[in-house]
Amino acid sequence: MKYNLLGNTGLKVSELCLGTMTFGGKGYFKAIGSLQQDIVDDILRTSVDAGINFIDTANVYSEGMSEELTGQAIHNLGLNRDDLVIATKVRGKMGEGPNDSGLTRKHIMQQVELSLKRLKTDFIDLYQIHSYDPLTPLEETLQALDDLVRSGKVRYIGASNMAAWQLMKALDYATYNRLAKFVSLQAYYTVAGRDLERELIPLLNDQKLGLMVWSPLAGGLLSGKYNRDEQNKEGGRRANFDFPPVNRDRVFNIIDVLQPMAQEKGTTVAQLSLAWLLHQPAVSSVIIGANKMEQLHDNLKATDVKLTSEELQKLDEVSQLPQEYPAWMLERTGGDRKL
Repeated sequence: MKYNLLGNTGLKVSELCLGTMTFGGKGYFKAIGSLQQDIVDDILRTSVDAGINFIDTANVYSEGMSEELTGQAIHNLGLNRDDLVIATKVRGKMGEGPNDSGLTRKHIMQQVELSLKRLKTDFIDLYQIHSYDPLTPLEETLQALDDLVRSGKVRYIGASNMAAWQLMKALDYATYNRLAKFVSLQAYYTVAGRDLERELIPLLNDQKLGLMVWSPLAGGLLSGKYNRDEQNKEGGRRANFDFPPVNRDRVFNIIDVLQPMAQEKGTTVAQLSLAWLLHQPAVSSVIIGANKMEQLHDNLKATDVKLTSEELQKLDEVSQLPQEYPAWMLERTGGDRKL
């Protein structure tokens, strides 16, 4: 297992991060997974034994059950809390009241206490806003998060699912007001969905933010279970939870390249898809989740897969984004300013 610095910090995180969305099986997230304590303990033990020190959860996952099961598993296994980097999130709907969602000071302060209790810990290593809140002034959110860092309840703060302009606005406000700044972005990125490369990855590189990747297998479409003739195959996650949205023709063009490549290398389509992400310089950690132990074991092997420059080029060609303005104009006009 390789360890990368998380953005412009000295914090080392494993290149694979254990995602916990499949823990609990309550409410909206029941369609994704319903793992209970015994299997959660096994998954966490296997992950830590493989070198993973990074765990990602959220208060909304199974209405708090994911955090509870994760915290209990750490306790059950007798793991050293200081050896782990625990990340969770705030913003989502956690009740029926008018103030039970969003990024207000009230909601953040209430939810951090509940997350700490469920996780059975005194501090959260990385506290992330789950998305943008159009109703709450950005200043209110950032000042509340800064207070949590100063209190010691939170070590670092991160963002998730934001547009480039929203993220840059937050970074600028924090800089000029000497507040804690986002050190990472958690976002959707796969060989089958490279939209992030248009605006966000250039921003992350420029501002030195870490990138945590969610749904690296495109909601299961890159798991190896699907091809053009079995698009709605039963037993896969997409059968019950068709998310995130993808261009399926594009995905299957990529799978047509991945399948023979996997056979030649003696690996799987899923491992190759994860390995492609691990070869991208902007990526700090790739979040993997599992409903079965065999899925976890398969995903963990991705760290051993090495892609040649020719293989990376082949995947780049089949998956590259069509150029959009202003990208093609910037490329045209920037030729005279290259070293």
